[in-house]
Amino acid sequence: MPIGAGSSLHYLVGPVIAFVVLALIALFMRWAFGTGYDRQSAPPPAEDGLLTLVATLSRRESALALRAVLSDAGIRSTIRCPAEHRADVLVFPEDADRARTLAASFPG
Repeated sequence: MPIGAGSSLHYLVGPVIAFVVLALIALFMRWAFGTGYDRQSAPPPAEDGLLTLVATLSRRESALALRAVLSDAGIRSTIRCPAEHRADVLVFPEDADRARTLAASFPG
């Protein structure tokens, strides 16, 4: 039974169809491009892979300064901030001893 032009349902059919189509597109996009897990509840990595922890500092700026000192010494490093007010400086294992020596003399 078609809905006539004079019917009061005539004005509801178009918006309802548009809403349903948009909802289906949104669900498809979430399924297609979603990560599959919640980033907030993901556990931190259990290991550092190829990197070795040489220092843990309370401020990111201090970690960046230590990283600059390590870079001047020719040591490649990176920073990880696992929590607020905590920054870890990581280096490759072959540079870990020299990096620890430099980190021990670092005032930050």
